[in-house]
Amino acid sequence: MRSPRYPSDVTDERWALVALLIPVYPGGRPRQTSTRDALDGIFYVLRTGCPWRFLPKEFPPRSTTWRYFDER
Repeated sequence: MRSPRYPSDVTDERWALVALLIPVYPGGRPRQTSTRDALDGIFYVLRTGCPWRFLPKEFPPRSTTWRYFDER
């Protein structure tokens, strides 16, 4: 988990609710990126309006965060 916190980050109480809705796909490689960190990165971009390329380094790579955002 990241150490710097931003106002757009998901609180522990909200994460407990949201974590239940995130799909778990059987098989494949185990995730190396924290889903919560990726979600925090998505909320950071949506809240600040910054371009994906300006996502701070404390979050997962922008391509990974974008993939979580774009997943259908």
